[in-house]
Amino acid sequence: MDAAQTSAILLSLQVSTIGVLLGLPPGLACGWLLARKNFWGKTILETIVYLPLVLPPVVTGYLLLVAFGHQGTLGILLESISGVSLLFDWKGAAVAAAVVSFPLMVRSIRLGISSVDPTLEMAAQTLGATPWDAFWTVTVPLARPGIIAGCVLSFARGFGEFGATIMISGNIPGKTQTMPLYVYDQMETPGGIEDATIVIIVAIFIAGASLMLSEVLEKTGRTNTSHDEGS
Repeated sequence: MDAAQTSAILLSLQVSTIGVLLGLPPGLACGWLLARKNFWGKTILETIVYLPLVLPPVVTGYLLLVAFGHQGTLGILLESISGVSLLFDWKGAAVAAAVVSFPLMVRSIRLGISSVDPTLEMAAQTLGATPWDAFWTVTVPLARPGIIAGCVLSFARGFGEFGATIMISGNIPGKTQTMPLYVYDQMETPGGIEDATIVIIVAIFIAGASLMLSEVLEKTGRTNTSHDEGS
C-alpha cells in the first residue's frame, strides 16, 4: 500500500475507535434507561436515539455542521472552552462516526441489559449495594456480551461512514480523508479502481470480522441468559 492508502485506513481506524469511546458512556445510559425504565416521553427518546439509523447520512452531517459550525451553539461553546473546532478536522469525523453508529450501540446494549434478571440487581441492593454499585458489579458484567457487541457494531459502522463525515470534515487527503472518502476519490480518477482495490479488500475484511464477532458475542449472551434461567 502507498502512503495515501495507509493514511486513509489508519485514519478510519482512529476515527471509528474514538467514535466508540465517545458513544459508549451515553450509550450505556440510554441502553439502561430504555431497558429498565418506563416513563413519559420514552417513545420520543427512542425516536431521537434511533433517528440517525434511518436519516440519510448527509442529513445527519448537515445537522452536525449546523450544530458544531462557527455559528452553531455547540460549536461556539466547544471553541470557547477548548479552542477545538470540528470543521475540516478528523475530530469532526470522529463525532460523525459516533452519532451515526450510536443507534446500533444502544440497541445492543439495551438487549444486553434486558437479558439481565432485575432480581439479581435487587438482591445486590438488599445486601447493601447502592443502585450505582449494583449497576457496575451486576448489570454490566452480565450484560458484557451485548455491550461489547454494541461497541463492535459501532466500530464497524463508524469505519465505513461517508455521508456525515464529508459534510462536517470535508475530504482532505492525509487529514480528513478516511477509507470511504479515499475510495470515492479513486472512483472519480481514471485508473483509480486499481489503487482502491486493496483498500476495498481491507474494508470488507474488517467489516466481515466485526459482524462475525458481534454475532458470536450476541450468541454468547443468549447462551449465558439461558443457562442463568435454567439454573
